[in-house]
Parts: sequence; structure tokens; C-alpha cells
Amino acid sequence: MLNRRNFLTAAAALAGSAVIGGTGEAFAQATTPSAARIEQELQAAPRKRLAPQERVTVQELRRRPEIRRIAPSIDIQSINFEFASAEIPRSQYRKVDNIATAMERILRRNRGEVFLIEGHTDAVGSFSSNQVLSERRAESLKRVLVREFGIPRRALETVGYGEEFLLVPTQREEWRNRRVTLRRVTDVVRPF
Repeated sequence: MLNRRNFLTAAAALAGSAVIGGTGEAFAQATTPSAARIEQELQAAPRKRLAPQERVTVQELRRRPEIRRIAPSIDIQSINFEFASAEIPRSQYRKVDNIATAMERILRRNRGEVFLIEGHTDAVGSFSSNQVLSERRAESLKRVLVREFGIPRRALETVGYGEEFLLVPTQREEWRNRRVTLRRVTDVVRPF
């Protein structure tokens, strides 16, 4: 016989598995990374140390995935972007708070840190409309981090990659591809 706690645990597990094929909102909310986890992932050492002359400008970084991949990163799939939307509703601000808290801790140790916010989409729609939407998603997160959580604008750069880097390779609607990726790019970009 199940007690109340076991029943709730079993119900949550069933709900999570049922959602994977659905909209994914409940599953994504269940997997929101903590501020400590975001901080840990972003504070990791770069995959490769670049000599000062190998570092690139932020503009070059946007076009050079091989350099971009060197920087420590974390995918944030838990901000639930609606299909064809870049809006982050207030109901999602608790998740953004985790990102802001992690960034604040890192910036407290080094005011010169720079983060790249990458916007992504699924593959439904035209390449150009997905490109624009991904740029809007990255800008939307930056705007919320600056206005609502006080992260310095100078510490945030944005880029949109549209459907270029799908996590789940499919031409159908896929919530896991509608995400942002955060990268700490301080060690790969030239100082300002």
C-alpha cells in the first residue's frame, strides 16, 4: 500500500514520463538547474587555454563555433518558450533568478566576466524566421537579467543560432530545442 509521499513520488514520475512526448513544460520545470549548478558549469575551466593572440572579438566568436565550444556552458531548457515566441513570462522568473544568482556570484569574484547568451529554436518554420526568433530569445533573457535582476549590461552578449544547433534532430516541433545556452566567454574573447 502506498503512503502519501510514495504516491506523490510515483505520480510525479508518471507525469514526467508522460510529458516527454508532449509539450514538455512539466518535465522542463522539473529539471531547472539550481544556481549552484549553473555557477559550477560556467566556472569550469575552458576546454582549451587560448594564448592572448588567439582570442577573438565577440563578433568573431559569434561566427566561430570551434572557439565558442571552448568556453564553459550550460543549456537552459527549463525556460519554457512557447512555440514562435521569445517572451519570458513572469511565471518563469524564478528560473531566471537561478541564472542571475549564479552570474552575480561569478561577477563578485571577477567584475570583468563576460557571458554569451545563445538563443535557439526548433526546426519548424523558415530558416530566416527561426534565426530572428532565436536572436529575440537571447535578447529577451538579457533584458530580463538586466532590468529585473540587476546584472550589468556590459557582462552580457547575445547571439541567435536559429535551428543551427538542434539538441534533438527533428523537423517537427520539439520543446527541448527551444532553449537558451549560457557560456562564460571571458577566457576566449579579447579584453575590451
